[in-house]
Amino acid sequence: MCRTHAQAEVGGGVNVAARELLPTNVIPRHYHVTLEPNFSNFTFDGTVVIDLDASEDSKSISLHTLELDVHSATISSGGQTVSSSPKISYNETAQVTTLDFDNAISKGNKAQLEINFTGQLNDKMAGFYRSTYKKEDGTQGLLAVSQMEPTDARRSFPCFDEPSLKAEFTVTLIADKNLTCLSNMDVSGETEVQSTQTNVTKKAVTFNKSPLMSTYLLAFVVGELNYIETNEFRVPVRVYAPPGQNIEHGRFSLNLAAKTLAFYEKVFGIEFPLPKMDQIAIPDFAQGAMENWGLVTYRVVDLLLDEKVSGAATKERVAEVVQHELAHQWFGNLVTMDWWDGLWLNEGFATWASWYSCNIFYPEWKVWETYVVDNLQRALSLDSLRSSHPIEVPVKRADEINQIFDAISYSKGSCVLRMISTYLGEDTFLEGVRRYLKKHAYGNTQTGDLWASLAEASGKSVEDVMQVWTKNIGFPVVTVEEKGDNTIKLKQNRFLRTGDTKPEEDKVIYPVFLGLRTKDGVDESQTLNKREDTFKVPDTDFFKLNANHTGLYRTSYTPERLAKLGEAAKKGLLSVEDRAGMIADAGALATSGYQKTSGVLNLLKGFSAETEFVVWNEIIGRVASVQSAWIFEDKAVRDGLEAFLRDLVSAKAHQLGWEFSEKDGHIEQQFKAMLFGSAGLSGDQKIIDSAREMFKKYMAGDKSAVHPNIRGSVFSMALKHGGKEEYDAVLNFYRTSTNSDERNTALRCLGRAKDPELIKRTLDLLFSGEVKDQDIYMPTTGLRSHPEGIEALYQWMTENWDELVKKLPPALSMLGTMVTIFTSSFTKKEQLAKVEKFFGDKSTNGFDQSLAQSLDAIRSKISWIERDQEDVAAWVKENKYSS
Repeated sequence: MCRTHAQAEVGGGVNVAARELLPTNVIPRHYHVTLEPNFSNFTFDGTVVIDLDASEDSKSISLHTLELDVHSATISSGGQTVSSSPKISYNETAQVTTLDFDNAISKGNKAQLEINFTGQLNDKMAGFYRSTYKKEDGTQGLLAVSQMEPTDARRSFPCFDEPSLKAEFTVTLIADKNLTCLSNMDVSGETEVQSTQTNVTKKAVTFNKSPLMSTYLLAFVVGELNYIETNEFRVPVRVYAPPGQNIEHGRFSLNLAAKTLAFYEKVFGIEFPLPKMDQIAIPDFAQGAMENWGLVTYRVVDLLLDEKVSGAATKERVAEVVQHELAHQWFGNLVTMDWWDGLWLNEGFATWASWYSCNIFYPEWKVWETYVVDNLQRALSLDSLRSSHPIEVPVKRADEINQIFDAISYSKGSCVLRMISTYLGEDTFLEGVRRYLKKHAYGNTQTGDLWASLAEASGKSVEDVMQVWTKNIGFPVVTVEEKGDNTIKLKQNRFLRTGDTKPEEDKVIYPVFLGLRTKDGVDESQTLNKREDTFKVPDTDFFKLNANHTGLYRTSYTPERLAKLGEAAKKGLLSVEDRAGMIADAGALATSGYQKTSGVLNLLKGFSAETEFVVWNEIIGRVASVQSAWIFEDKAVRDGLEAFLRDLVSAKAHQLGWEFSEKDGHIEQQFKAMLFGSAGLSGDQKIIDSAREMFKKYMAGDKSAVHPNIRGSVFSMALKHGGKEEYDAVLNFYRTSTNSDERNTALRCLGRAKDPELIKRTLDLLFSGEVKDQDIYMPTTGLRSHPEGIEALYQWMTENWDELVKKLPPALSMLGTMVTIFTSSFTKKEQLAKVEKFFGDKSTNGFDQSLAQSLDAIRSKISWIERDQEDVAAWVKENKYSS
């Protein structure tokens, strides 16, 4: 996410004028980085020797540094010292250190730059940082770990920290002899050295030279580690974890990684080029995982899986994350975007590839069905805001880059690839991908390079079609008008959730792949590529656009046609994706005023006989979106909506039950769990009583009393309908469990307790030191489920703002996430004004996109309620859900 800048178009439509780039007078070819972490004072000593090519006569060298103390620098060329004491200056805003010297390095010559420096082994989960864990004996252990993407390699060593400045890397790590040292490559040798810090003899572990790669993919780990290994792949594959974690819980990810690497080699037609693949669980990690070449780092919960205490959804998440990161080993690592505006090339593809491979490995999971209610809806939701951004987003500065790691780069990016793979056919699409990877291996690309390879493989003008989707913000809603004589008139307009699209915002004409489903099958050949056009359908008795929802648009039907589609769903004429997607479209169109909310509630009511998990997931989600918009409205209406949801799901919940056995399939487990939670949290007394009974037994020590699939729901119901006793039990469970998944469940549920004293205790956890900074958002989750919690969250933010900014620096990604959590649940004009006033005199650099999107989300709820407040109240009353 980023601000919009006036851009100068140069070189094939790529905007470079506004980027803050280093001078190009010297080009890095090889780095030898030596680092020695100090676990006593949380610093590290370092030396970097950089081999350079001079592309012009040079009397200065500029490179990136951040929070590094540069002690000395020496420049040599042709075996002669050019300068042993260059003038060193620092531009704090640009994060650039410049070395000026009197004797020039001549154009075409090679040079060597050696810098000695000290850095901070910080606790901000960025650069070379420290991570803490609890050892088996209860004492605290320390790891030195790294996270470079997007622009934090410069915190670890002076470097040319831009993705297009690829170089080879040799890494040496100096550490106590009992510690494990890991980097991207395998070890080439180990020697004894005298520590400069303590006069103790340590080991210096040097790793083999890497292939050409970007700085953001470099990784280092130093600490006590256990590992498991498999030789099921051509090169060794390992999973590492610190003591205190059961390393056997890495077995699922280990075996999956070996199989996935072999699968990707076949699919991409290129061998994995590194000599080993390590995956490591890091106790403090800001993201889900990071694809460092040959050394992938993960949150503990996204790598280690204990199937005895984790449910089906967690297993699916771990599989998706592992396969996402391994797809990056080719798409992102081998071939890398030339600048961050092409981030979607990395993330969109890895997201698509993880679903593609997951579907091949676990066909019974039916992940492409889930995709429609997951990635597609996430993309359409964010992209329906005025403050969204194009997939290819102009990025100028380092503090803007973190903001575009969002649902546009990941989810919309992957949806565009899913759309083009459907348009070209999967085999042709993958042939284009293979050509792209082979042509640009070890190099950098722009979006147009991918389109060119896909065009070459397919013979179709891919770029003309696709650049409209990647270079513009938003997506269309296609309105269907039936003209008789088997003719439909279609019109496309920009879709905004706020329902107030202005003419100047509605100028883009998208190539909309119609995917027309009729009784004869699906016609993928027709495209709406003008504002409006007419099309023939074989039979107006049954037709539906956007078959399986592979297209990136909403469809607005007349109420009559929507009712007919509801009937078609009952007759089995619509796929699972069609049914879920149709419900999602109807819900979104009500939010923006294209349809009445009462019409959507009626549509949902008609789905009571639905049998599929994914469709129920979307039904429940759409009722929940009405409930969250109405959360500050009249209690009778809120209670009525809750009664409606209970009425919808309870019979099905009781029919499926909440006992789990080995015979339950992956999807059935999630289906039972979702219905149990939804019915119970909407007031089904039998389920609430059952949950409270289970909770009591579980907290008394009977761990078999609550199945992992429903642990969160049981905790939530106990807290919602309980008091201090239940709260203390869940908090104690968090404190005593050693399993990350269990601990996360407890944290996420605590906020369900509405008592003001318990709300305060939940908020106090955020800065207590008891919750890791990586998990600081978790206790807020439950608080967003009730008005008292939403108000308390915002109040807490305003009172603790300075401390929050200190703890989560704006240049990193977590502050933006927290701002969204603290503000976006509001629904009233006066609440909007309050938020705008609070941030009015504050610098929002680093989270301006998150804030703008929160404000847009509030505005959309305000306009929705203004439009449909009476409509919903009347519907609730007419349907006897309120008196």
